[in-house]
Amino acid sequence: MTVATQLPGSFLAPEREFYAPATVHSRRRCMTEHFSLLTRLVLPIPRSEGPGGRPLSALICSLVAGFLLSSLGPVAAADGKEFPVVRDDLSAKDRKRVEQVVQPATAFQAPEQFERMQGGAGTSTKLVNRDALSQFNANLTFEQEETFKLGNALFRKLWVSSPSSTLASDGLGPLFNARACQSCHIKDGRGHPPEGAADATSMFLRLARPARTDEERQALEDYVIASLPDPTYGGQLQDLAVPGLKAEGRMVIAYQEQPVELADGSVVSLRKPSYSVADLGFGPLDPETTLSPRMTPQMIGMGLIEAIHPADILAHADPEDRDGDGVSGRVAMARDPATGKLAVGRFGWKAQNATVRQQSSGAFAGDIGISTPDNPASHGDCTLRQAECMALPTGVQTDLGQTEAPDPVLDLVTFYSQNLAVPARRDVDDAEVLAGKKMFYDLGCTTCHVPKYVTSRKAETKAHRFQLIWPYSDFLLHDMGEGLADGQKVGSANGQEWRTPPLWGTGLTEIVNQHTFFLHDGRARNLTEAILWHGGEAQNARDGFAGLEESDRDNLLKFLESL
Repeated sequence: MTVATQLPGSFLAPEREFYAPATVHSRRRCMTEHFSLLTRLVLPIPRSEGPGGRPLSALICSLVAGFLLSSLGPVAAADGKEFPVVRDDLSAKDRKRVEQVVQPATAFQAPEQFERMQGGAGTSTKLVNRDALSQFNANLTFEQEETFKLGNALFRKLWVSSPSSTLASDGLGPLFNARACQSCHIKDGRGHPPEGAADATSMFLRLARPARTDEERQALEDYVIASLPDPTYGGQLQDLAVPGLKAEGRMVIAYQEQPVELADGSVVSLRKPSYSVADLGFGPLDPETTLSPRMTPQMIGMGLIEAIHPADILAHADPEDRDGDGVSGRVAMARDPATGKLAVGRFGWKAQNATVRQQSSGAFAGDIGISTPDNPASHGDCTLRQAECMALPTGVQTDLGQTEAPDPVLDLVTFYSQNLAVPARRDVDDAEVLAGKKMFYDLGCTTCHVPKYVTSRKAETKAHRFQLIWPYSDFLLHDMGEGLADGQKVGSANGQEWRTPPLWGTGLTEIVNQHTFFLHDGRARNLTEAILWHGGEAQNARDGFAGLEESDRDNLLKFLESL
């Protein structure tokens, strides 16, 4: 049975095919060579038994077949000097329709058409609970659903130190922040500072220093690297280590409460953090090294963000503030390792990564210490000054490839990350939510938090093509003022700039992650504090919020909680 979903202006969402299980299994075959490799990567198999040492389930067989039938390649990036300023994936007729449908709302008495389905045809309508952010895109094929599940298994996989008694599970660290992707991306949602929940902190410190040589400056200018690591501790402070090795140190946070009085006399206390490190295991940090805390963001909708046409992101850029509105978003640039070309940066707190694959390989390397084809250093973030770290064995298995997580692993985790579904909106037609939406527009929040896009017809994955989506972000870099500054240059971003984060899924944070910490370091304990921390280009919108009556502020918050 084939179902097509009609979107505004006769947009057609990718067709979804439904098969009876018997039909699917009758068509699927397990291919021995790839089957053996992939099952060894997912299932810890004792070395004494080898890959054929235990029977394998029919389910795993079908998962592998699904992987082999799916296209998992990364989206190719255009050369940085040749970014299209007009969408080259659309006919003139389609371009006109897209321009019409993405126009900002002008009436707020009722929701816009298809506003509830904020992730397009792939929007999840599953029950709202702690797994609300862990569903796959609803418009995946049956085979792709199985590929997603295999990627999920790898996302949850706990890595162990080398050597171990299992095949293809060793390679952890030697220095690391987590043993699994899921340890930081808890329930595929937001991380938190070292408080609130009892699980992994899901927050770490980025380390970077200024360039000192012409070669270093050129490498930064050419986006060969996004930042320069500390000479001893690398690009990230690792607070954990394998047995027999000291951890690099631990993050220390001190908060200072700062009361802020609003126009109606209400007082909100903001906590201003300061960061330092303690118990350094390998000597002092470089005097010029800066510390930047990073809380793990939620994972939903990443493939859809990747599928936004570059021209649509460029269209919102105004680096010289030619329109005089005080907002001057800049496009971030990043080097796509798969192509070697410059591309629009759209992932990470400073938009330092162009693709989901690049974001995933960076997390493997920095957070877990696992090498991939895109980051082949098998000692993770160890530096030459950490001789004890560099002397430890790695988890490279030559029969599986030259890295600890070869292409099949990286491809599967990338596919999983690309296809975590955006949940449907709640209370989209509620009168207070609609009033809050109007307030969101009136305050100018949509200047940066751009509501909607129609994705490219040329997206790598069919499920992501030509979808009307509502991420509420321009994916540009903005100066957010001294209050939020980390003083660290990363890629195109300076020490006061951050990428506008998408807002979809915001209202599910407490349900999924059981906290309400927001911003890059979780300093905001709720959405009110998050808004009041806005400065720089967002100062006018922040001041407008602070000047509202309590009922209007509450309505705006209800709108954000409906996303």
